Amino acid sequence: FEAVVLGVGGADYYNSAFVSPVDLGALNSDTTVEVFETFGNLRQFIDANSPGRDWNVATSMVIEGKAGMQIMGDWAKGEFKVAGKNVGTDFVCTAAPGTSGGHTFNIDSFAFFAQSDAASSDAQNVMAAEILGTDFQTVFNLNKGSIPARLGVSRAEFDSCAHDSMDAFVAASASGSLVPSFAHGMAVSSAVSGAIYDSATNFFNSDQSAQEGADQLVAAVSAAM
Repeated sequence: FEAVVLGVGGADYYNSAFVSPVDLGALNSDTTVEVFETFGNLRQFIDANSPGRDWNVATSMVIEGKAGMQIMGDWAKGEFKVAGKNVGTDFVCTAAPGTSGGHTFNIDSFAFFAQSDAASSDAQNVMAAEILGTDFQTVFNLNKGSIPARLGVSRAEFDSCAHDSMDAFVAASASGSLVPSFAHGMAVSSAVSGAIYDSATNFFNSDQSAQEGADQLVAAVSAAM
């Protein structure tokens, strides 16, 4: 659903309707109806057992040839690597339809609490430096399938999927089309995120019309704000 929102509405609509503070005027618009129309069209490509299926199970279906494609974050690539699959020969990575000019980001974060003694603070600094170091960023992201959380890391060991993602990230950042993931807690409160999740899920697993789906989303988000 998040990919469809960006693909249909673009970054400006995405930021207005799905990033705090949510603009209910943007959310309650014809663009939202168009989003649900496109989202609903995806039903024909999904098997009957899809509701509730974990993402990694769906990834395994693609790996095993039981499914043709999956719209998922680049961490799914780690599953392909574990299965011994190679980029370019066994699978390819491409932007979701309509999103080639944008990039949605999600970041794994570490929280450090203020310490009263210097030794603990120094230890935190060492850990932070290690996490953001080029060696750790390379090893971690090569195994996860994602891209480094910082610039300046050598691309030498990364594959073409990662190169494309890095290029898209930098380009989207420069053009203002870099958007935070509302599906992964980067854009709105947990209450609003839950309202979006529930509305999108209820719509997709029913025979609701696009207008009904949009109306349900607006009502749910309004109640959660």
